[in-house]
Amino acid sequence: MANLPTYEYEANLQLNGSSIIAGVDEVGRGPIAGPVYAAAVILSPSHIPLGLNDSKKLSAKQRKLICKDIRKHADVSIASASEREIEKLNILHASHLAMMRAIGGLKSTPDHILIDGNLIPRDLNIPATAIVKGDASCASIAAASIIAKIERDQFMYDLGQQFPGYGWEKNVGYPTLQHLKALQDIGITPYHRQTFKPVHNILYQDCLLYTSPSPRDATLSRMPSSA
Repeated sequence: MANLPTYEYEANLQLNGSSIIAGVDEVGRGPIAGPVYAAAVILSPSHIPLGLNDSKKLSAKQRKLICKDIRKHADVSIASASEREIEKLNILHASHLAMMRAIGGLKSTPDHILIDGNLIPRDLNIPATAIVKGDASCASIAAASIIAKIERDQFMYDLGQQFPGYGWEKNVGYPTLQHLKALQDIGITPYHRQTFKPVHNILYQDCLLYTSPSPRDATLSRMPSSA
């Protein structure tokens, strides 16, 4: 049986004088549509939810049950960075922006932050440790990964009802075959990330068709909505 995340990182920090430790994780770096989400979680040392794990290793039902337990006993904050912020900053810095917003939304100010990955947001002025694959080894980060995934998945599900055809209810914005086909057939929405390759390629193609159309190509031209 694979090892589950533990509270060992947090316990060691507490032994060295840090009393309030937050785990932070993001979700949504790979999709070509939708915002990137981040969550910050301060677990109660007296109540570590059972079954904590990397959110990707849990079923939707398991995530919902654990999420309910986390929210009942922990300090939780969720934030996001929009598609336009992703385009302006790039996905890494937009992810860090979402993390900073999530940390800032906690009820308590942490003494130390545990962050999934190998980089710490450059504007973070709280002591922090980056942990590669932290969502699989650190309880607080695992909790944050579950919260962030549930929130973003629900957002993309709701968005899928407004923009049918792209399959966002299931692919949550990732470039599946259905999603890529819908981009060609239906077009680009305001929620697509215009700097990501599949979307950018269509925008570039449409721009060429619009600026120099032949009689035949003019009927194929499809400029994106400015909404």
